[in-house]
Amino acid sequence: MEARGTISYIAPEVFCRTVGGVSHKSDVYSFGMMVLDMVCGRKNLSADLQRSSKVYFPQWIYNRLELEEEASFQGTITDEENDVQRKMILVSLWCIQTYPLNRPSMSTVVEMLQGCVESIQMPPKPNLSSPPRLALDTLVTLIDSSDGAR
Repeated sequence: MEARGTISYIAPEVFCRTVGGVSHKSDVYSFGMMVLDMVCGRKNLSADLQRSSKVYFPQWIYNRLELEEEASFQGTITDEENDVQRKMILVSLWCIQTYPLNRPSMSTVVEMLQGCVESIQMPPKPNLSSPPRLALDTLVTLIDSSDGAR
């Protein structure tokens, strides 16, 4: 099986089998990372970073929510927009839990997004760090070489 997709959206179990097996929950992870990127306007991984001590993107977001800092990542917004943004971030943080069994199903994700923000519990803190740069470089090389083979 070949790994495909945007590096920062790949679930941990795709590159580290000790976390769990690849399943529909891998797609939930990718969805969560995509929504975080959309809502917060920042990429999880920058290609120009070599070795960085920067905080893992989801941990940075979690820390802001935990400290009850304003959730706005895109400038000044209304209270209603802030609630929607906070809800999307909380749901996304549930989606990117390290272990697939701790992630909600997509049907549960939809229910959470349709509900009110107050009904969503704070998820456990993301404890996964970004994949090592060497592992990412190897994965990119594998993906690039398989794309050229077609």
